[in-house]
Amino acid sequence: MRFQLKHYATEAVAFDTASGDTHYLAPLALELFQLFRECPGLSREDAKRLLAQHHALEPRSLDAQIDETLDGLHRIGLLNEIASSPSG
Repeated sequence: MRFQLKHYATEAVAFDTASGDTHYLAPLALELFQLFRECPGLSREDAKRLLAQHHALEPRSLDAQIDETLDGLHRIGLLNEIASSPSG
């Protein structure tokens, strides 16, 4: 596996074994990563809806923050790793 995660309560650090880079995952980033790991085919809209329900917020209140966070997770390759790994 390309990434090694070290969890600290609601945060994590992801070490990229391919590049040697280390990435801090704030609580929202970690929550999104875990959500997509559990449900790999999940759409952005479904993720927004689920997080809004979990935090008892209006779905639109998280739109920009979730989009930015998901873009960042894709940019570092963390979500790409989920999409390319076999289930199970």
